[in-house]
Amino acid sequence: MGGGVAGVIKRKGGPEIEEEARKMAPVEIGEAVVTSAGRLPSRWVVHAPTVKRPAGRASLESVSLATRAALTAAEKVEAQSIAFPAMGAGVGGLDIREAVQTMLREIVSKVEEGTSLKKVVLVAWGEEALNEFISAARNVLK
Repeated sequence: MGGGVAGVIKRKGGPEIEEEARKMAPVEIGEAVVTSAGRLPSRWVVHAPTVKRPAGRASLESVSLATRAALTAAEKVEAQSIAFPAMGAGVGGLDIREAVQTMLREIVSKVEEGTSLKKVVLVAWGEEALNEFISAARNVLK
């Protein structure tokens, strides 16, 4: 948990999040684990990798698998909501719009299958990222 969103979660939530996650390592692409949220204003943190090793490159397939795994893990702990960053973008190297489109396809698929989640939030960092999220949503949700 050093770079990107994982690093922010560690810094804001505290070292206990990483300590818990390390006890469940390794977590493969397509798997997800849940830890407490430390000092974050939530109950849990779902960890779903999009890269095999730190500083690795993500793929759209890994984003798809990670999104599906995160949704399933959230359901298993009976979460009512889940928030996602642009998985695979940033340090993963993927285009934000493509990553978010891939995530949205998985989210829509899960909703159509049926889910106990009541709310799914996509978190954009900055206006440029927000515009990419909106564009992705328009493409997928038309």
